[in-house]
Amino acid sequence: MKKVFFILMLFIASSIGYAQENDILERLFALKNNGKIWLNVDNYTITSEDFDYPFDEKGLKKAFKKNKIKESSTKTKNATLLTDNFCISETKKIADELYQSNHYYFIKNREGKIKLVWFAKAGSTDQNMEETLVNMLFEDKIPQEKFLPINPTRLNILDKEIMLGTKCYWTMINTIQCPYNGEMNWALHKTLQGAKESVENQLKLSKSRSEGKIQSEETVMITFLGVPVQAKKVIFSLKGINALLVGNKAQLIVYYVAENINGKNISCVMSFWNDDVLNPKTKLPALIEQLIEIQ
Repeated sequence: MKKVFFILMLFIASSIGYAQENDILERLFALKNNGKIWLNVDNYTITSEDFDYPFDEKGLKKAFKKNKIKESSTKTKNATLLTDNFCISETKKIADELYQSNHYYFIKNREGKIKLVWFAKAGSTDQNMEETLVNMLFEDKIPQEKFLPINPTRLNILDKEIMLGTKCYWTMINTIQCPYNGEMNWALHKTLQGAKESVENQLKLSKSRSEGKIQSEETVMITFLGVPVQAKKVIFSLKGINALLVGNKAQLIVYYVAENINGKNISCVMSFWNDDVLNPKTKLPALIEQLIEIQ
């Protein structure tokens, strides 16, 4: 009877673990670049990197120094992880009432050397998700179909095919820029509240930057990926030397969207300059007009 109970509990635990992994994969996308894996889920910026240092005191000191971890930083062990590890958490202020968390997981990889998985996020964090993803990276469980091309010519966002051409490039794991045709960043979230927090934090960060000032801010109705939604529309203008360099009439138009679309919680921030190449009919550049229609 005890043996049956143990097997049952093991099966339940395994099923829960599989469900957690699958849930994360539904929201995750990744890139490989310069020997690192970059990942985004819930608008975390995550990197995974292997070092040619043994997982011992000497090797860890080198890894801490390389990543500018202070000797005085508190280092803890996490029993939830599948391998030996040291974890370090730091927080820094990035805007008024906005803090970024940096969580470093130094783990022993399968070769006995050091792997660092680094989670960076503004606002609230999710320790269970972090631990599950660290274990998935340790076990090499990220499917190849989750990796985006380093030189993208198209994107699929919630089953919407976005054509990019040959001149667009990544500036961050979840940010694509197309010169004179707009820029966007997006993420999929566990909850709609998480998506809303993400765009609110991005707006806070934009408002805190000294090189720009807000000309206008309003809530508008737009169509996003074919669905009518409310969006925050903000127009920024440059000030100081930046205004002199590009002209006093330069304006950055930004749309902030957080919505549940087809059962997926998505945050998306789309921007373009008023002197980009705009379609006279849509009044939008080529990238942005594939995402939204304005009233």
